[in-house]
Amino acid sequence: MAGKSGRTISATPDRSVLKRILSWEGALVVIFIGVLIMGRVLSPSYTLNNVLREMPKYLSEILIALPMGFILIMGEIDISVGSIVCLSTATATFAGNAGLPFPVVILVCLLTGLACGALNGFILTRWPELPPMIVTLGTQIIFRGIAEVALGSGGSASYANNADLEILGKKIGPFPIAFFVVLIAAAIFIVVLSKTTFGRKLYAIGSNRTAAAYAGIKVNKIRFIVYSLAGLMSALCALFILTTTFGANTTTGQNYEMDVIAMCVFGGIATTGGKGNLFGALIAGFSIVCLRIALGQININTQLILVIIGLLLIISVLISGITQSDWFRKKQLAAKQKKAEAAK
Repeated sequence: MAGKSGRTISATPDRSVLKRILSWEGALVVIFIGVLIMGRVLSPSYTLNNVLREMPKYLSEILIALPMGFILIMGEIDISVGSIVCLSTATATFAGNAGLPFPVVILVCLLTGLACGALNGFILTRWPELPPMIVTLGTQIIFRGIAEVALGSGGSASYANNADLEILGKKIGPFPIAFFVVLIAAAIFIVVLSKTTFGRKLYAIGSNRTAAAYAGIKVNKIRFIVYSLAGLMSALCALFILTTTFGANTTTGQNYEMDVIAMCVFGGIATTGGKGNLFGALIAGFSIVCLRIALGQININTQLILVIIGLLLIISVLISGITQSDWFRKKQLAAKQKKAEAAK
């Protein structure tokens, strides 16, 4: 329809195939396919079965990326998740070695993560003027420090009954259980973010926290829930980490915060808050996992892999910054006006 300015405005959004391909998610799908092709070119052993066999080592990180997406959409950050994984893995190992039934071990692990996340949420909602990065940096050090003290001078502990862990390490066909857990969790988080009032409130808080509070949104309650959820999902990640490490050590979960933030930002979630979706983060997560496996198969140094992921993170932030800049918006507006004039 035509507005007062004389411009023609479509009553329905453009959902053409070309528009979808040119979207950020479409580009991520192309990148994911490119990673698979590159992996096959670099290593003859980069086959579906080999990828699925190695996937549990890295796949569980996506479980943390889901609540991290919520936190970033709120315009905040949590860099303590890797240490929560470390502490949760340690408590689960000690609980298992104490002879507790495996369901109780799972409960202990999940409660540990939930308690850590709730502590982050409590501090940040009790003293909202504190910056989330500094608070979670402090708790990152505290959580890992507790784990290091508990693990002692050896810095590690083995899980006594590996038969328990084999339950979570089983496969359904060629796919590990972790693969299905990630897909189910991703579906739940995506629906909550895109189809519920809770998700809309997250976007509102990220866009303008003060305005959201004046609109009647219980900002601190939602922040507490999201940080607690991040701790809980970190503990769930720890359970699957146990199935590959068969124990805990002081380096468990190290650099996980960088990986999951990279997945979210590379997936199109703005670090400034209020923008992005988890579908892109899910694709980016699988891309990074498959990239790690491909580079690992050709014996690329793990530190170099971190450099590559760091570069992806910087490039993603750079692209996001350019697309949100006034210069880019003016270019888009000028292109639309030129197109409208040509159509007259």
